[in-house]
Amino acid sequence: MNRILIASAAAAIFAASCTNPTPMDTPVELAQSAFSTPPQAKKVPHETSIHGLTLNDDYFWMRLSDAQKEADQPDAQTQDVLDNLNAENAYRSEVMASTEGLQSALYDEIVGRIKQDDSSVPVKDNGYWYYTRYEEGKEYAVHCRKAESMEADEQVMLNVNEMAEGFAYYAIGGRSVSPDNRLLAFGVDTISRREYTLHIKDLATGELLEDQIPATTGGATWANDNRTLFYTKKDPVTLRSYRIFKHVLGTPADQDELVYEEADETFSCGVGKSKSNAYLMISSYSTVSTEWRVLEADKPNGEWRVIQPRERDLEYGVEHFEDHFYITTNRNAKNFKLVRTPLDATTYDHWEDVLAHRPETLLEGVELFRNYLVIEERTEGLTQLRVKSWDGARDFYLEFDDPAYMAYIGANPDFNTDRLRYGYTSMTTPSSVFEFDMTENTTELLKQAEVLGDDFNPDNYTSERMMVKARDGVEVPVSIVYRKGLEKNGANPFLLYAYGSYGYSMDAGFSSTRLSLLDRGFVYAIAHIRGGQEMGRHWYEDGKLFNKMNTFTDFIDCGQAMIDAGFTSSEHLYAMGGSAGGLLMGAVMNMAPELFNGIIAAVPFVDVINTMLDESIPLTTGEFDEWGNPKNKDYFDYMMRYSPYDNIEAKAYPHTLVTTGYWDSQVQYWEPQKWVAKLREYKTDDHLLIMYCNMETGHGGASGRFQRYKEVAMEYAFLFQLEGIAE
Repeated sequence: MNRILIASAAAAIFAASCTNPTPMDTPVELAQSAFSTPPQAKKVPHETSIHGLTLNDDYFWMRLSDAQKEADQPDAQTQDVLDNLNAENAYRSEVMASTEGLQSALYDEIVGRIKQDDSSVPVKDNGYWYYTRYEEGKEYAVHCRKAESMEADEQVMLNVNEMAEGFAYYAIGGRSVSPDNRLLAFGVDTISRREYTLHIKDLATGELLEDQIPATTGGATWANDNRTLFYTKKDPVTLRSYRIFKHVLGTPADQDELVYEEADETFSCGVGKSKSNAYLMISSYSTVSTEWRVLEADKPNGEWRVIQPRERDLEYGVEHFEDHFYITTNRNAKNFKLVRTPLDATTYDHWEDVLAHRPETLLEGVELFRNYLVIEERTEGLTQLRVKSWDGARDFYLEFDDPAYMAYIGANPDFNTDRLRYGYTSMTTPSSVFEFDMTENTTELLKQAEVLGDDFNPDNYTSERMMVKARDGVEVPVSIVYRKGLEKNGANPFLLYAYGSYGYSMDAGFSSTRLSLLDRGFVYAIAHIRGGQEMGRHWYEDGKLFNKMNTFTDFIDCGQAMIDAGFTSSEHLYAMGGSAGGLLMGAVMNMAPELFNGIIAAVPFVDVINTMLDESIPLTTGEFDEWGNPKNKDYFDYMMRYSPYDNIEAKAYPHTLVTTGYWDSQVQYWEPQKWVAKLREYKTDDHLLIMYCNMETGHGGASGRFQRYKEVAMEYAFLFQLEGIAE
């Protein structure tokens, strides 16, 4: 957050376990004392002095440098870290040994719902139809295209199954075809640290060019001469995307020209191209500010020019159409608006409104067509798609019926069409791709994800949307799904999920994987807490920096509301979150441990103070405007109120499963490792506390199409183990 299997066996397991779910009235009494002694990490005092305080971190020693991790032979410290991680993995295996058969069945069940010989909806771009397909039993994608018509012969651009042979992890970065359709630039990561080596493939001959560029972000952008491309390099220590280079085919990468360097360590940068293909574009961005540079794509050796110089709290994005740049911006518009400006006069004193600011509606994006403007916006927490003709004659919204759903603009590379591709899904509707004729008002379903198995019927499930009044009176949306026939008797197992950071909205989409929960009597819900952007820009601002506590109290209040509504009880309530959502899990465990029977914290960001004090750690400097800089005492004091690692106390905690990846570059493995060690030291209960560290992956888990579901099966089995669900 996996595998080919015998479909008939999976269907039998599915039917036997799902037809009449019977949740336990009382949870199973599982105790860590029933197993061998949990791993006890050694303690090595380490002091940090700041703001007149001395912080002691007995598990600081668990942090390894990249050089230590990559060394052929481990030094003494590395060996100690590995020994502890291996001991944690072994203990987790022991605790969950009784679920191994269940995990295998769950994995088969989950994978059995997935159409293995599947393909994406083809998208036409520059004369070719591009699509991705999957083959029976294979882990990776095959990226293909056909010239002019889908009746033409298939050209395989990349068969990642063949490329990944011999690698434990293999990921393809951005794929970019040259304007003459001959060359493909793509990135490869075999470590899972999101550092990609760029390669160039001649699609006519199938040969790789000698050009190779290491340590990039994975993508490249072609100039219109078909021989010059631009790419972004990462800082080797912090992994910040900070330099844009120009590469000319056939020249050594170490001679590439640096065209832009982002000197501000709180900013990152990237390079791309306008939909019109007329402009190359460099974006510099931080949490609260952006700055764009453009260059005519026909003149790769020309001078880049700034659209609007950066200002704090000024955000904007740029697209090109005919004789104007179209800009989405928050200037005098908290929820963003759309403006346009002449190509030769781009600073904000020349901007004129195209779509005015609306306090009740968040503008999330636009798609420009020759005759139409399509707007993706959000009102009262729900996404909407608005179609507006440039001449003003037509202005309407597409209609969606589900109480909670996700709708979004899809791939639309062609200006000269009146057909809009968009995606739609809800908690009961599988992911769907539609094509809407904006002139004729007709809609065609191009593809809906298949859910294999005779037992799936969307009519067996129901979803609803509740508004929960938080402790300060603010109403928080919660999207809920469960199997029809469920009684609100307070005894249902309930998994509450949330993220709540970076203004990232967690929309209510479908998951065939989730059926394994619902069909065993679980209720699943997403709490759209502050820190996301579901209710508008203020929703994000009210859940960051000095308002971050709202994120945690919102989640706690949503959990309590589910109990009050009769869905569940604290004996059957579970919570899950990953990354910054793992921070959420750690915070609510400290603040309201009695509310939950179990917690799953995936790749959790839990050592907030230590991480944000260390500017050499990836992501730290770019996140001062999200969390605050603890070198500032006011921020330090506030962060100390919620930092999970720093607020562990001698008290009872819920049953807890923690997951991490040894090669994680976003939340380093040592954060969850330290957190688990300290929890073990302090907790007074006999509840399970187990950790799984995948020694071959990073933040996103396994790279294969199905392998990742083995970890999902483990997480579900953990919940079922606590509920006494054996099959």
